[in-house]
Parts: sequence; C-alpha cells; structure tokens
Amino acid sequence: MKISRFVIVLVAIVSLAVGVSAAVGGTQAAIRAVTVKTGHSSLGRIIVDARGRTLYLFEKDTRRHSACRGACAAYWPPLLTHGTPTAGAGVRRSLLGVIRRANGTKQVTYAGHPLYRFALDTKPGQTNGEGRQDFGAGWDALSPEGKKIEKDESDSGYPR
Repeated sequence: MKISRFVIVLVAIVSLAVGVSAAVGGTQAAIRAVTVKTGHSSLGRIIVDARGRTLYLFEKDTRRHSACRGACAAYWPPLLTHGTPTAGAGVRRSLLGVIRRANGTKQVTYAGHPLYRFALDTKPGQTNGEGRQDFGAGWDALSPEGKKIEKDESDSGYPR
C-alpha cells in the first residue's frame, strides 16, 4: 500500500515537472523566434519586426555598440533576442547579427546597426519615429539593403 501511494506521488511529480518543462520550453522558443522581415510603409519598403512594426537605427550607435539605454530604451525599445534572429521575407540573412548590450541582453542588428522600435508606432507600417532627433542623434528606418532611409523634410507627409 505504501509503495503504490509512493509510486502515484512520484508519477504525479514527474508529470508535473514534464508539463512545466514543456511550457517553459515553449515560452523560450517563442522568445527566441525573433524574425526580421520587410514591410511596406509611406517610406517604401523597409525592415520590420514579426508584427510588422518599423525597425530603426540610431545614428549615435557605433558598430557593435548601442548608445541607447535608460530613458532612451523606454521610448526606443531595442529589438532583443535570446537566440539567432530569423530572416523573414525580403531580408538578407547575411546582414542579420546580434550584439551584447551593457546589461547583458542580446540586441538584433542589421547591416551592423542595432535595431529599435519606436514606442509611438503602434500599428504595422507606421513610421512616426522616422527623422526624429531624440537622445542626441537621428533615428531612421532601414531599407532591405541595410541603408538608412531619410525622408525629405519638404514632403507634406513628414512624420514628426
């Protein structure tokens, strides 16, 4: 009797552990699955995250180093990953990379530029951050070739 109760408890514990492990593993896989792809916007074809939100470069960054942290990172959240970023449609895998931020997290890069979203871009295709001069330098969307896109300020639709 004691042995069968012990076996039942042991089986229950193992089942619980396997279930929790699978749930955590699924969450980790979702976190790791950072995809960069192309999307359409008023600026033309640009690179975006998996949800279609515009990705930006910060002109103050240097290759392999992000200059945006603290309040800057609150307005301009870095595109973080726990694994290798995935190249979606229209993106060159060879241009994707990762840097380690000062706090130890990994940030996705494209053509050497650390990537960020803009907090006020809430829908796919929005480019409200384009051309802004925040935190000491300019912010620009990127083309699929990895070049910054600069919209002419004389255009009537200049985002500010």
